[in-house]
Amino acid sequence: MEITFELGYALDTFYFLICGAFVMWMAAGFAMLEAGLVRAKNTTEILTKNIALYSIACIMYMVCGYAIMYSGDFFLSGITGDGATGVAEDPATYAPSADFFFQVVFVATAMSIVSGAVAERMKLWSFLLFAVVMTGFIYPMEGAWTWNGEAVFGMYVLGDLGFSDFAGSGIVHMAGASAALAGVLVLGARKGKYTADGKINAIPGANLPLATLGTFILWMGWFGFNGGSVLATASVESANAVAVVFMNTNAAAAGGSVAALLLARILYGKADLTMALNGALAGLVAITAEPSTPSALQATIFGALGGILVVFSIVGLDKMKIDDPVGAISVHGVVGLLGLLLVPVTNGESSFTGQIVGALTIFVWVFFTSLLVWLAIKAVMGVRVSEEEEFEGVDQSECGLEAYPDFTQSRS
Repeated sequence: MEITFELGYALDTFYFLICGAFVMWMAAGFAMLEAGLVRAKNTTEILTKNIALYSIACIMYMVCGYAIMYSGDFFLSGITGDGATGVAEDPATYAPSADFFFQVVFVATAMSIVSGAVAERMKLWSFLLFAVVMTGFIYPMEGAWTWNGEAVFGMYVLGDLGFSDFAGSGIVHMAGASAALAGVLVLGARKGKYTADGKINAIPGANLPLATLGTFILWMGWFGFNGGSVLATASVESANAVAVVFMNTNAAAAGGSVAALLLARILYGKADLTMALNGALAGLVAITAEPSTPSALQATIFGALGGILVVFSIVGLDKMKIDDPVGAISVHGVVGLLGLLLVPVTNGESSFTGQIVGALTIFVWVFFTSLLVWLAIKAVMGVRVSEEEEFEGVDQSECGLEAYPDFTQSRS
């Protein structure tokens, strides 16, 4: 029996770590997607934000975030050198240090969503200061109320109300989008995006091949995101569950991409690549809340619903003059809510009431706390670059480097 336990422990720990590495690779996907969808003069700054936010997330979640979210010790002091603290008294099937690693890449994912939405006009250091608060406090608090089952302000436990979010359509994606929405409202739109008479001017990205590569990296990383959330693979039952989650994750992405592409063709008469890319991501977000109970056909349909919704959402936010250069608020926020609401369709242990209460709890907490932080940063150091810096591109003013020096040159 001891050998069986040790083998299962080793396999589940290894699986957890590999899935965490897959999710960490999503940081590269976000970086490439965002770099492809911004203008060339803002590429270096968006890349700097992505590697810096990932690093900040890792440090802040180690310092206090993990302790807040899972009632642990600050600085991970409860995880000793043998990596197995608590195994004897808790029937865990994987090392607690593996759990931390898997959780911390989720935190970075939530923060990455903010990066694209505020691109091309935000001060780099203001963004990074917000990242400290988001990853060290705002996200861990709502994570404690959901995945750790802590009472919300002492009033209720979301799980008791029938709330379920398997891998984070709401807890990760909608949370990141809520913080992004608050930032965009404080920041305002890019210059030239909207005219005084209400006209919407498209601002194309500089590198669609890069954006496409980023989407495929995210698609691949999502197998770790959802698959790792099974939390085990050493038994026949858990291995089958992992396989189903992989199958449904892939099906939803495909459904979302095709649906968005077809809808764009109907609306605009053209095959819009950016909509197809966002459709795939929307399908992935939609299935993340519950990838283990739908059939493959249901997963494809759920993904397609996400792909359709994201097209209308991107258009709708533009009409409301909410400027999101990469569509992050629509992909992760609007479709994240859809993902939560789809859970009870196939998971009888959840309820629509619980899903709605959970979604409201996440949005209200993250949006309003983020809004306060953004406003505080604005008052202390400002959040937006000058009009001249925005015109010239933030690469030079914020980083002193250009990503494509042979093709672009800032004005002297």
